[in-house]
Amino acid sequence: MGGDSLDDQVIVLTGAAAGIGRSVTRAFVAEGARVVAVDVSTDVDSLATEYGDRVVPVVADVSRWEGNIAAAAAALDTWGRIDVFVGNAAITDSATALEEIDGDRLTGAFHEVFGVNVLAPLLGVRACLDALVASRGSVVLTGSFASTHAGGGGSLYTASKHAVHGLIRQLAYELAPDVRVNGVAPGVAPTRLKGTSALGQTTADSVLDGTQRALPLQEIAPVSAYDGIFTLLASRRYSAAMTGTLVTADSGLSVRGIAKPGGRVPAIGHEHTEVPAPRA
Repeated sequence: MGGDSLDDQVIVLTGAAAGIGRSVTRAFVAEGARVVAVDVSTDVDSLATEYGDRVVPVVADVSRWEGNIAAAAAALDTWGRIDVFVGNAAITDSATALEEIDGDRLTGAFHEVFGVNVLAPLLGVRACLDALVASRGSVVLTGSFASTHAGGGGSLYTASKHAVHGLIRQLAYELAPDVRVNGVAPGVAPTRLKGTSALGQTTADSVLDGTQRALPLQEIAPVSAYDGIFTLLASRRYSAAMTGTLVTADSGLSVRGIAKPGGRVPAIGHEHTEVPAPRA
């Protein structure tokens, strides 16, 4: 934004080792922030090599209270304050429909998905809450297209991301006027997401074949496309009037038409049809 829009704010960010989280960490540092970068993967440690003392990596399971306490303590012990908590860690159910899940696996899969996608941001906010109130800081949670629409994942993932939207609104209410709470709802991002181990899933690409053609904007935005939205919501200067808001960045998925993705996109089967030039 301006190179200093975060003004030495201290930010705790989960899911920081790769994808959107790693890109946002880079953007936060560029805007003047100091970041406690948290992830269950040891890949997060390399952020300290890249950014020196601007980043403190913490390897922790954020679905457990102890992991969130460790992250908050790292910020307080190093810099004495917390200005922003970003709950970005998430796993996917690989778009698995309910009827495809064996009944004896459903309970375990539910607890695994909701543990990371819903419980973890609650634990993170709670662990950082006293410091956030003291700094009159803010919370940013990563939602999804699936926070407001069906078909953005399977039954477990979609339900969990709808729950994140509910957390944004309820916590914004509960914590006002001391702490602002907002969220970002990405649509399609070129990342690799950890699957649900209770369903036998591993890490997989989040972008499926054919996705680009289904998007109104007709291209897969890079993970860095979301940096500015997270920076906006973390900034005291630029989002002072925002709380309870879920900012959608879905490449136009929510306005996709029935017959074709966008008004000037050729219909399927007519990809080579010339699009009329705009009139003066």
